[in-house]
Amino acid sequence: MQTGENEQALRKILDMTRLISLVILGLHFYYQFYAAFHQWNIYSAFTDRLLNNIIQTDLFSSFHKSKLIALGFLGISLIGVKGRKNEKLTYQTALLYLSVGILIYFLSYLCIFLNLTETILSFFYISLTILGYLLILSGGTILSRIIKNKLQNDIFNSLNETFPQEERLFENEFSINLPARYNLKGKVRKSWINIINPFRSVLVLGTPGAGKTYFVIRHVITQHIKKGFSLFVYDFKYDDLSSIVYNTFLKYKHIYKVTPEFYHINFDDLSRSHRCNPLDPSTMNDISDAVESARTILLGLNRDWIRRQGDFFVESPINFLTAIIWFLRKYRYGEFCTLPHVIELMQVDYDNLFSVLRTEKEIEVFINPFISAYLNDAMEQLEGQIASAKIAMARLSSPSIYYVLSGNDFTLDINNPLKPKLVCMGNNSLKMQTYGAVLSLYVNRLVKLVNQKGKLKSSLIFDEFPTIYLNNMDSLIATARSNKVATCLGAQDLSQLRKDYGKEQAEVLMNIIGNVISGQVSGDTAKQLSDRIGKIMQDRESLSINRSDTSINRSKQLETAIPLSKIATLSSGEFVGTVADNPDCKIDLKAFHAEIRNDQSSFNNHNLEEIPLIRQKNDSLIQRNYLQINQDIQDLIQAEMERLLNDPGLGHLIIKKK
Repeated sequence: MQTGENEQALRKILDMTRLISLVILGLHFYYQFYAAFHQWNIYSAFTDRLLNNIIQTDLFSSFHKSKLIALGFLGISLIGVKGRKNEKLTYQTALLYLSVGILIYFLSYLCIFLNLTETILSFFYISLTILGYLLILSGGTILSRIIKNKLQNDIFNSLNETFPQEERLFENEFSINLPARYNLKGKVRKSWINIINPFRSVLVLGTPGAGKTYFVIRHVITQHIKKGFSLFVYDFKYDDLSSIVYNTFLKYKHIYKVTPEFYHINFDDLSRSHRCNPLDPSTMNDISDAVESARTILLGLNRDWIRRQGDFFVESPINFLTAIIWFLRKYRYGEFCTLPHVIELMQVDYDNLFSVLRTEKEIEVFINPFISAYLNDAMEQLEGQIASAKIAMARLSSPSIYYVLSGNDFTLDINNPLKPKLVCMGNNSLKMQTYGAVLSLYVNRLVKLVNQKGKLKSSLIFDEFPTIYLNNMDSLIATARSNKVATCLGAQDLSQLRKDYGKEQAEVLMNIIGNVISGQVSGDTAKQLSDRIGKIMQDRESLSINRSDTSINRSKQLETAIPLSKIATLSSGEFVGTVADNPDCKIDLKAFHAEIRNDQSSFNNHNLEEIPLIRQKNDSLIQRNYLQINQDIQDLIQAEMERLLNDPGLGHLIIKKK
């Protein structure tokens, strides 16, 4: 055991060794420059006798022998020195002192060849030798004060926060497999992000420029087309994704059992847009479909209503629009059941509108409150109920929108086994709210048709998902898995989902999605991701310094695998997240922090074929279509009013406000 007595004894031994070194060096000076010491009157009979006895030991048989012995004793005395530790001292400093000291210590011998008097020569030699001796002593002392056990030189704790990741490729007929590489304790290793069950949904997060589309979403598109999925793509920045879909389809369409058709919707370039009626009467089986459609289109146009669902002045416009839609669905077997006809019918004056709507018994409960308010002259209440719907819908009154929405080039049952489809719908960031509401209606109707048993496997991909409104998206994720409907949602941040969908809906979506891939995000989104990935065992070190010793304490502690700050500073193409597995294919290492590796040659935009023209744009045809829809509604009102006036049994339905 180390005690105070042992330390004191060791110190005395070291002092004695250093004293022997000094005595031998002093005898060396006295012997070599005996004449100078006599001139300085530094001598005695005792030292002369002592020197004569020592000479017989051959200590001074050569000039450097005694100096080497003195240096050896000095080195022994320095071995056990324990000086006060200092973090700033380095080996370079100590070696510099030692090397300079040794050079001076031995090269002082050259002084004896100088043409000087004995006393001056002795003074120079002794001074230089002592200087070299002291430098050697200082260098050795500095060595003892250097901290030999250094802490890990990892300022940001990056290596300590690495963890093993899945390096095996798990592939099946539905999977999405992203090649990646990750860092494990300073070594770069190849890995795979295996989304073996996309039916549990995929959420792709990342701020603008994080690489959501380039590194993840385009892989989802290409791999699902290669595996024979029917496809729907919401292309926020048209035609970035649509072009990828079209070119991949051209390359792999031969793998489908039934070759699908490629369709796309684009309100800005009608020459490259197909036409589709989202309110196709053949797909609307009961009034609940009209309710969902009305809710989707109005909440898409008024995003602040999403958080106010259930309020009187939110539900009333939805009921009014439901009545209009279902009336047109029942009238002449849905001949005029399109959104443009709905918009035009809403603009009819109340007397004629309410009279005509009363002819359809199924919507009587929807329109009675409005008729009652009208007859009781509660116009302020009535305008509050109806005008908000009319004003919002009026924003869609555009010849180009009417043209696209009133055609029937294709239906929305994309996973029909007899007629599969690949459908792309493009938005425009400058007209995001208007187009987004219409596209929300398309998506709502499409989801209803896709989420059915006995259909083909399908993939729904939404770039910038918060820019459209899809009611009950959580229900789709929860129920569509058994119907082989895979969903991929792209968003910039959880706060964006909260703003556009409300806090509760955003939290539900975040929590029920099985596969999460996130680029750079910050704030609460980063916190949730960090908690989702969990903790790992990390090494911890602490350094203690005292006068005589240093100690490093090492321990292991459970710490966050990927802290918030690291998620907030991810580079483009660098992603974190977790994946889900299947009962028959377990993945132990579900968490990942890796850089996705893209095959640059396969994503060369210069080699992509342009989406072909569908028809030549005809402005006069588009304008005639717009006017024809308006005329259809006028003819409908006129025909129905004449029928009511000419039939005594229906005359009571006519409303004439006094």
